[in-house]
Amino acid sequence: MDKKRILYIIIFFIVCILLGYAIYFVFFKKNKISNITQNTNTNTTTNTNFPNTNNGQNTNGTTNNNANVNNTNNANNNNNNSNTITNNPNSKFDSTQAKPLVTKISDIQPQNISIATTGNGLRFYNNQDGKFYQITADGVTAPMSDQVFFNVSNVNWSPKNNESIIEYPDGANTYYNFSTKQQITLPTHWQDFSFSTDGSQIAAKSVGLDPSNRWLITSDPQGKNIHLLESMGDNANKVIVNWSPNRQIVALSATGDPLGSDQQEILPIGLNQENYKGLVVEGRGLEIAWSQDGSKLLHSVYNSTSDYKPELWIVDATPDTMGNNRKQLGLNTWASKCAMANSRFVYCGVPTTMETGAGFTPELSNFVPDDIYKIDMQTGIKTIIPTENSHTIQSMHVSQDGTTLYFTDANNTGIFDIPIK
Repeated sequence: MDKKRILYIIIFFIVCILLGYAIYFVFFKKNKISNITQNTNTNTTTNTNFPNTNNGQNTNGTTNNNANVNNTNNANNNNNNSNTITNNPNSKFDSTQAKPLVTKISDIQPQNISIATTGNGLRFYNNQDGKFYQITADGVTAPMSDQVFFNVSNVNWSPKNNESIIEYPDGANTYYNFSTKQQITLPTHWQDFSFSTDGSQIAAKSVGLDPSNRWLITSDPQGKNIHLLESMGDNANKVIVNWSPNRQIVALSATGDPLGSDQQEILPIGLNQENYKGLVVEGRGLEIAWSQDGSKLLHSVYNSTSDYKPELWIVDATPDTMGNNRKQLGLNTWASKCAMANSRFVYCGVPTTMETGAGFTPELSNFVPDDIYKIDMQTGIKTIIPTENSHTIQSMHVSQDGTTLYFTDANNTGIFDIPIK
């Protein structure tokens, strides 16, 4: 074959290749680009129903919490799904928003926040200067008293009166009235205080050295008019003192009939040794929060089925309805990161990721950002409330009129609020 023919063949192949590229760009690539549409709808809803858990069986698998609800993973094995709605979840990282949803209302590092007895303010202890402060509804921070209380370990606030029970690391306990400045020392063997809804009484554990002298008690806030409710014996560590808002239940005790490794029976304790129906919970590590009227009990527990991650449940909780309508809310978090707005809605900080075994060691989630959820406990619908920055919820509270959500951050100093109505 001569060189001229070889040159013609090479030119022919080059022309064919160029012609093929020209056809691709003109007809195919142009059409592909023109057919791409932008999906501007970022609302995502997963519609399913609550599980039927009234048979006492835990039907839940493992639930993963994710910041992007497009990746919401429902791992329940028996149709125990959840409803999640979010409005542009990525907007919480958008610094161009005209008005921040989250506002820092105080730079003080608070301890033991409580809603004020009147209005929409807050009360809290500042361990940096040993003083108690209040924040009014218009955002003004002022000391509640000139009295200084150094090294306080815990504060129990009266829901009705301007008074508290102050606990110290060495076991010392002090009653203090911020209005009258009255200060009374309470017995050092009293612990785990809880005020009644009307503020007229407190409940506590009276823990003597001898197990036969360990009692669940009530008294007035000044430590007078003591009444022995139930002997605790060696089970003091199984009792949660938390007075229900309707004043019918003083504490919950994990001393019911044994039900296996993944269930336990919780016994409600009343004021007059009532024989209330027990409550079955699906695991260990019980944390609780009452609805404002005492009709519902939010609680979190963990078990082997959940990979020992805490799961949220809601249940009827009056003496007549105890244990009815148990529903799993489909979120891995602790009840201590939640605030009950009423008997229907609850707000919770939910870690975006959670390690196996987090129920045993909650510290694993201390540096994990949370999503803030509004949960409709009646329908199961969960709505993510967008925030501009990452927050790890330490405590959460709803204002008296239900318009504002207050929270503290485990990794950021101060008190934050979010308008919710």
